[in-house]
Amino acid sequence: MNGRLTITDVAEKIGVTTKTLIRWEKSGKIRKPKRDWKGWRFYSEDDLADIQRFVSTVYEF
Repeated sequence: MNGRLTITDVAEKIGVTTKTLIRWEKSGKIRKPKRDWKGWRFYSEDDLADIQRFVSTVYEF
């Protein structure tokens, strides 16, 4: 993997929908990801780790 994860990749890895990630982003619960030249979101491995930490502190799966 090249370190660029799509919103779908991240959603699948943490077990939520892409709409949930977007809602968390808009409400400020998670950091806004970088965007490519088309405006598509992409996440780094560090972004994924931060989101996983957020999920583990808020939700008990």
